Amino acid sequence: MNAIALRNFLIVLLMVGALARAAAAGQEVLEEIVEQNYPLDPNAKFTLKNDDGSIRIYGADRPEMKLQAIKKAYTKDRLGKIDVNIAVQPGNVSIKTKYPPKRKWGLSERSGTVEYVIGLRSSCDLQQVELGNGELLIDGMRGNEVRARLGSGRLFGHNCFTDLHLSIGNGGLDVAYDWWENHTIALDTTIAEGSARLFIPSDAQFRLHAETANGHIFNDFSSKEDRTPGEQATIDLSVGTDPNANLKVRALDGSINIKELYP
Repeated sequence: MNAIALRNFLIVLLMVGALARAAAAGQEVLEEIVEQNYPLDPNAKFTLKNDDGSIRIYGADRPEMKLQAIKKAYTKDRLGKIDVNIAVQPGNVSIKTKYPPKRKWGLSERSGTVEYVIGLRSSCDLQQVELGNGELLIDGMRGNEVRARLGSGRLFGHNCFTDLHLSIGNGGLDVAYDWWENHTIALDTTIAEGSARLFIPSDAQFRLHAETANGHIFNDFSSKEDRTPGEQATIDLSVGTDPNANLKVRALDGSINIKELYP
């Protein structure tokens, strides 16, 4: 899989997930869109909490934060009770999502969702990004750290050349680098139940520790004679003469796949 195909694959997965949820509901969804731009310092700290929906964060060379929040619900009353609370200072951003109480029965009584699309300075730190259920994508961040947690769904980290800390309770985890850079980075990921995949360029230099308590590890970077996926539950591997990245991947109940990405 090449870099362009991988990017398209990640985007399609996010779109398919959103369409599937809408189709399953079988009911008209009401929407309200919030759009704002805010100036930001280069090293601003960012936090975001959301219970249900999606979060997509894109880092780029820009002097501001561009925010779009799409609130969705099945009734006007419940849509109006979803609050997107945004607190912004030049050096700090805090976004919290408040939902009305959930009812036990009936799709029409669901509390709703919020889909965030956020463009940030790539040098910002994502100190805390939390999503309870849905899809979470973080792309192109280059600050000191990224910390993100997903309860259930799919979590994607893409071209984040930083210290990347990702955890997921139940679902799928994909981390991909379309190219490799020589400065020091780290990856620390944990998935409780589900599969994890890393897509790493063939010219990358890194140290890898992967372990699974109940599953198998498949690793393209191991020599052919060392590839025994039916038996591997732990891998410690050094690739290249001068590794500049420490990559740790842990799965409690699921398999890990380390894929070599060719340019």
